[in-house]
Amino acid sequence: MNIYIMGISVEKRSEFGPKVQEVLTKYGDQIIARFGIHDSQNGSGLITLNVRGEQKFMEEFEEELSAIPTVKVKYMNLK
Repeated sequence: MNIYIMGISVEKRSEFGPKVQEVLTKYGDQIIARFGIHDSQNGSGLITLNVRGEQKFMEEFEEELSAIPTVKVKYMNLK
C-alpha cells in the first residue's frame, strides 16, 4: 500500500461542503488523518488528508471529489 497526501480546496463551502463530506465518509476507511480549515470571510475551505491506498483507488477518489462543483483536488504519493 502507498501513502498519499491529498489537498482539497472547496469554494462555497456552505453549499458544497456536505457533498464533500459524503465522499470523504464513503472513502473513510482509507483515510489515515484529516485536517480541515475554513475561511469564514470568503466561505472557502481547505482539507488535507493522509490516505493509504493504490493509484487506482486515488484516481477514483479524486474523480468523485472533482465532480463536485467548486472542488479542486491534488495529491502526491509519498513512496
